[in-house]
Amino acid sequence: MLSRVVASVAVLAVITANVASAEETPAGEPLKVCADPYMLPFSNEAGAGYENKIAELFATKLGKTLEYEWFPQRQGFIRNTLRAEDDDGKFKCDLVMSVPDHFELAATTEPYYASTYYLVIAKGRGLDDVSTPEMLGKVVADGRPAKIAVADQGPGQLWVFRNNLMGNMVPYVGQSGDPKVNPGETIMRDIASGTVDVSVVWGPTAGYYAGVLAKEAQFILLPLRNDPEYPDMPLEYNMSMAVRHGEKEWLATVNNLLRENAADIEKIMKGLNIPLIPVTKRAEQDDD
Repeated sequence: MLSRVVASVAVLAVITANVASAEETPAGEPLKVCADPYMLPFSNEAGAGYENKIAELFATKLGKTLEYEWFPQRQGFIRNTLRAEDDDGKFKCDLVMSVPDHFELAATTEPYYASTYYLVIAKGRGLDDVSTPEMLGKVVADGRPAKIAVADQGPGQLWVFRNNLMGNMVPYVGQSGDPKVNPGETIMRDIASGTVDVSVVWGPTAGYYAGVLAKEAQFILLPLRNDPEYPDMPLEYNMSMAVRHGEKEWLATVNNLLRENAADIEKIMKGLNIPLIPVTKRAEQDDD
């Protein structure tokens, strides 16, 4: 009798596992990723970003083809991708490759990398001896010129203000009306060309374009760290992937993929010159 019960439980477990697997990644269905078509080093239509390369890795591990739902990374991205349905009532895509940990609009995985904002300085313009972010304010106060690109989004404005550098600010639009314009790339190219000399740039963008533009200019990249005196100005971020709220089986699958392929993911990111910092311990997230 006991052996029958054990056998029945085992069969039920297999059936349940198969049903759960079918619900989260239906057989024959592609891996559908939500992504920006013009936002290197994250993603683009040519598949050159690290999000593209990690998505390709996951598709291979799952034995699936890879498809994208393209939409610019700006307000409305989640609404128009992860939460949007096509004419057949199916969701347009099922996975966002990078969002801040505990992103409110979706259920987030365990963080798989962390980075910070960087103070980017062009070499050869009288600022080569600036070895810490704090030094910039001092040398500018002593009379050295520095044109500082500041986007109207992100922590750059606060950092410039708190370091008494507002008089050196050159304003930039953080979100252009043209979705093909990458604001971070624009700033990095303007530093290289001499239009500006300095900026505060998100780490992946800073590292990637410092490599891309190495023949045009050399850069100093100084990491900015969280300051406990200014908790309203976070600079370091854990980054996760995201699925729809309530999709616990799919979330668990993605977490497993992240754990099992951590070394390959790190290799992909380092191959694109993405600067990484240690992931900080996260609080548990409830996902209903």
